[in-house]
Amino acid sequence: MSFNKTIQMIIFDNNPNGMIMCELSNWNGRVFKVARAELNSFYTRNESVYTGVYFLFGRDDDNNETIYIGEAENMQRRLKQHLNDANYWNDVIVVISKDNILNKAHVKYLENLFYSLAINSGRATIVNSNVPTKSSVSEYDEAMLEEFISNSKLLVNTLGYKVFDTIEETTVKDNNRAEIKLYIKTKKGADAAGSIVADGFVVYRGSKVSATFTKSFTYHKQRDKLIENRTIDENFTFSKDYIFSSPSTAASIVMGRNANGLTEWVTQDGVSLKHLQEE
Repeated sequence: MSFNKTIQMIIFDNNPNGMIMCELSNWNGRVFKVARAELNSFYTRNESVYTGVYFLFGRDDDNNETIYIGEAENMQRRLKQHLNDANYWNDVIVVISKDNILNKAHVKYLENLFYSLAINSGRATIVNSNVPTKSSVSEYDEAMLEEFISNSKLLVNTLGYKVFDTIEETTVKDNNRAEIKLYIKTKKGADAAGSIVADGFVVYRGSKVSATFTKSFTYHKQRDKLIENRTIDENFTFSKDYIFSSPSTAASIVMGRNANGLTEWVTQDGVSLKHLQEE
């Protein structure tokens, strides 16, 4: 059963691109989003030396989201070290407890689970060079930390990052809370299934794309990159679920021609995405 949540948020200095602090009612966690250039503002706060986990967000050369997942007993000291890194990140999200009850074992446990969540979601490139080790915690601590992860995920998503959310969690549902699955099938070999998600359109693993494309096709670079990184394999089949920025981009890659995704993606009954959205 799902419940409504109340989130408290402060945007410091009237600057949404600087530092933001947010909390959930009846939870002792606290989450900060801080721009790299605004870290000095965060350092003035008592929480900056607390124990917690943090996530460094950036973009790679192909404009794909990247994330580094870490933990620290002294957050300020650790983040200052990251300022010496290559400029692969622009924002940091820090997760601590307001009463500073998290210890080293707690944050190592959290670091490992957040890393696993990011791997499973496949939404961002993880730049950690090693897989974080998972510490042993008591059964009581495990229950507390699972709640900590759930609430942290919610706030991180609210701050604009869905990196820890699975495809299933972000898939748009109908009024009966059922997944809306859409299809494209053509004579040129395209045979794909997908769904609307909160941040675009997902084409599911096993979907086939057209082996050929038209002369006017304008998505060559993106298609080549998907083939190069094996998202689309040698059989022109998606090897994993992949999120596109829009239904039209997804339809174009699948069909090998420029396409309007609102009319090309249809339900099993032939109802177009455009018609579903108008309803």
